[in-house]
Amino acid sequence: MSAAPVEPRPLRWLVLAGVWFIYMCFGLIATSIAPLVTEIERDLDMTHAAMGSVMGAWQLVYIAAAVPCGMLLDRLGSRRALVLGAVCIALSAWGRGLAGDYPALLLAVMVFGIGGPIVSAGAPKVITTWFAGAGRGLAMGIYITGPAVGGVASLTLTHAWLMPLFEGDWRAIFDLWGALALLAGLTWGLIASLPGTRALTAGRPAVAGQHEGPVFRTLLAQPAVRVMLMMSVGVFMISHGFSNWLPELLVNGGMDAARAGYWAAIPTLVGIAGALSIPRLATPPRRFRILMLLSAALLGATLLLQFRMPGILFSGLVLQGIARSTLMTVMILTLVELPEIGDRHAGTASGLFFSAAELGGMLGPLSMGVLYDLTDGFRAGLALFSCIGLGLLIGVRALRHMARG
Repeated sequence: MSAAPVEPRPLRWLVLAGVWFIYMCFGLIATSIAPLVTEIERDLDMTHAAMGSVMGAWQLVYIAAAVPCGMLLDRLGSRRALVLGAVCIALSAWGRGLAGDYPALLLAVMVFGIGGPIVSAGAPKVITTWFAGAGRGLAMGIYITGPAVGGVASLTLTHAWLMPLFEGDWRAIFDLWGALALLAGLTWGLIASLPGTRALTAGRPAVAGQHEGPVFRTLLAQPAVRVMLMMSVGVFMISHGFSNWLPELLVNGGMDAARAGYWAAIPTLVGIAGALSIPRLATPPRRFRILMLLSAALLGATLLLQFRMPGILFSGLVLQGIARSTLMTVMILTLVELPEIGDRHAGTASGLFFSAAELGGMLGPLSMGVLYDLTDGFRAGLALFSCIGLGLLIGVRALRHMARG
């Protein structure tokens, strides 16, 4: 039986706030290396290609961990699982601050790939349990602003405020982010343990002979889902490639580090507004039209960011912000509303979805770093992302055709 509430529950907004806090720390730590590329590469004697491999390291672990973590989420329940995810994220941040060489930094970032899938799969599971109908789209839009706000904080505060405050010690910044992630986990644990929330954040007991294989087969048997999985790879290649390399790309174009941090936050700020408005509009009759527009915006961003004129560059950043977080939100909303999935298997299904997506999350930063070292610039990487953007438009057309057929 579905656990989705028939009537609104009084504590649902408090639950949403707890999930948002953890997801904010997810975005904060996921983007925390981007504004510190120059300092870390100098202190640890790393190349751009090596840094690209570090940026994609947690996504590689994520790919292997997403499905098991989704299953663990369904078994443990969101109360315990999200606390575990927050602790892993905090450990990853602290490990980055302790790293003395490339292997140690790589290992610390990989730890994030264990906590990440618990958080990213746990958030939509909580939403589908506590919200229904039109409120579900609004809640999805609100929670997805969490990593966006975290990204803004990381990009804007690092050089303008925290580096001067900590006297140029980039390691102290990671210590701060780790402490904040641990606080988020403890806050969620308290909220999820309240009498009115405890039952709906608990796991489901294991049943003899019950396996997750039939859920995977049911999901993968649908052609539309397979197309969505392929599209998710492309979306994450572009979004993770940009989120990790955008400050350095702007510095390469002539900006100083502090100014690049502020400009790199523009897509995230725009994305917050988009996440609060667009998912509510993505009702089934409009969904493919919105997916087409968002894919076109992402393609446009990859083209405009190849220019250095402020006006064109600003337009590209705005388009990127509109598409980057909202596109995945609409795709996830489509996934969790499939009748074969529902809230009971939302954790497992979301884990499968993000496992595929994070293949792109790994390849995006890595390809940008490698292509930079090969061509001494970012143009080749941006051209690759433009080709992927064209592929996304083709994918949406295929989805629309399947829906009509």
